[in-house]
Amino acid sequence: MSASMVEYLNQDMQCEGLLECVHGLKDLDREVFVTLTEAQEPKTIDEIAAAVDRERSTAYRAVQRLLQSGFIQKEQVNYEQGGYYHVYHPTDPDEIADEMQRTLNDWYAKMGQLIGEFRDKYD
Repeated sequence: MSASMVEYLNQDMQCEGLLECVHGLKDLDREVFVTLTEAQEPKTIDEIAAAVDRERSTAYRAVQRLLQSGFIQKEQVNYEQGGYYHVYHPTDPDEIADEMQRTLNDWYAKMGQLIGEFRDKYD
C-alpha cells in the first residue's frame, strides 16, 4: 500500500526519497542508481549486479525500472570482430530534475482542479 501525501509530507525526506515518491522506485533501484552515479565509466549488467551484490536478473529488473523512469541511459558497445553488449550510465541530473519538476507541476495543476471540483460538489 502506498503512503498518502500527508504521510510523505510528514516524513523527514531526503532528496533520494524523490526516486520513490515521484517514480515509485525501490531501494534496490536507488542502490543501482547511486552505483552508476558514483562510477567513473558506464557499467554492464554484470558489473552492476556485482556492485550491488545481487543476481544478474534482479539487477536487470532494477535497471529496466530506471530506464523506464529516465534515470539512466543505455548504450550499445560494438566488438570489432562482431557482436555487441550494453552499458548503462546515469542521465544528466538537470534533465532528471527538470522532468520531476514538470511532473510535480502537472500533479499540482490536477490537484487544484480536483479540489475545485470537490468544493463545487460539496459546497
